[in-house]
Amino acid sequence: MPRELLLSILVVIIAGALSLFLCLFAQLKIKDAPGAKAYILVTLLSSIFTFSYAFELSSTSLEQIIFWLRVEYLALPFIPVFLLLMCIEYVGHRIKKVWQYALFIIPFITIFMHYTNDLHHLYYKSMELRSDSPFPIIKLVGGPWFYVHSLFLFLCVMISIIILLKQVKKSSFRFKMQISMMVAGLLIPIIANYYYINGLSSYGIDLGPVSMSITFIFHGAALLTFQMFNVAPIARETVFESMKEGVIVLNQQGLIVDYNRGMCKVMPMLDEHSIGKSITSVLNGNHQLRGIIDLKQDSDFNCSINGDMVHYHIGFSPVFNKNNLPIGQIITFADVTERVLMLEKMKQLASLDGLTQILNRTFFIKKSEMLFDALSMEGGNVSVIMFDIDHFKNVNDTFGHEAGDALITLVANTAKEHIREGDLLGRYGGEEFIICLPNTALPTAYELADMIREKVSESIAVVNEEKISVTCSFGVTTALIEAGDRSISIKTLMPQADQALYAAKKKGRNCVQIIA
Repeated sequence: MPRELLLSILVVIIAGALSLFLCLFAQLKIKDAPGAKAYILVTLLSSIFTFSYAFELSSTSLEQIIFWLRVEYLALPFIPVFLLLMCIEYVGHRIKKVWQYALFIIPFITIFMHYTNDLHHLYYKSMELRSDSPFPIIKLVGGPWFYVHSLFLFLCVMISIIILLKQVKKSSFRFKMQISMMVAGLLIPIIANYYYINGLSSYGIDLGPVSMSITFIFHGAALLTFQMFNVAPIARETVFESMKEGVIVLNQQGLIVDYNRGMCKVMPMLDEHSIGKSITSVLNGNHQLRGIIDLKQDSDFNCSINGDMVHYHIGFSPVFNKNNLPIGQIITFADVTERVLMLEKMKQLASLDGLTQILNRTFFIKKSEMLFDALSMEGGNVSVIMFDIDHFKNVNDTFGHEAGDALITLVANTAKEHIREGDLLGRYGGEEFIICLPNTALPTAYELADMIREKVSESIAVVNEEKISVTCSFGVTTALIEAGDRSISIKTLMPQADQALYAAKKKGRNCVQIIA
């Protein structure tokens, strides 16, 4: 047997042995890792393919060569498909079952075309022994489907390479080395097949199976040295980028080490050039956020995004090395907008009267006390109006509680329409209301009360086709608060306004009475 042929057979056998070893190793050690099942099938099919090619090279007749060529094609068409599936799963993605099945259509057609080639010659136009070789080597002239299969193989491998290379930029050193080894292993058969298809290989020996030995050296190094199919880097990328919370990682010097996509909503100035820059320089125009990060204390932060106010809770977590020494910190921006809005809604509901949607008695007093505290700082007039619906019990007894509720709502809405921004309107009791008017003298308060009285008397509520109208009685009081004087409060003026209201009722109702 010629030395060159013997060397080629030896290299192919080594490739098959390496492939089989990696298949068994993967089955025993990493069969449940992402992409590992496809990798096991790739290495198994590759070992079948390469061992079969070793038998083809050692064959002494055209019939023997064709037999082993057909054995090779039981494995070869499926190798690019499982390579592609391996790479897709390796980077943490999945494709639908229907698309997985679709990938096998061309391989099955290839096997059919190859085994029925004598009937149509669509896969090989001719199959004969080379006349220029010192040992039996088959000369194959490809037909139309041969080039379809070759293009399909090339596309599967190139898409696999692209999928892997897209992960390099955002990966750790170990993960980059894994990907580099895998890409190098995938490129070698492409280069070898280029030489073979273009007739550049010595005596027409197929360099694809020969190149498998180099391919599996790279894959073996990635698998054994760089822990190929280690799920940790993939999980980190998938989890880190899919987190709703914005996350930014700083080193001990405050330089930006990494960030996820969620962070770009909070800090739109972040880009790939921000890596390695100090967080203070990136936040140079945002003094509020810069101050929070400088303090390194958990805090709340609000900002406007696309015109909407968004609420974040900023958290700080130290990062330690294996020796438990601090090497940086992780800053998380948790979007708590929904929670804040819900709390605000709950507070609002707790502060409003359910029927009239104006302040309830408790919250009215609380808000009024805050208003009086503010007035005591600089001084000013404050007036209070108390009023209720005249003969309300008769309305309830005559028309029912539904009519009573309608009239209470009518009076509340009428008062709400005529008070100013900053004035406080509350439901004090069943049919009784109260208004607090900051920076308002008695004449103005009287005019407002009389206007509301007049508007209420002119209004009509329709309940169950019944037209109902009511009147209200009003009591008004006022006080001048000196700067620094905290002796006057809403609780001081409410009894006075109540006395004025009682006087209005005694006078005949539907009027306004004053107690200064």
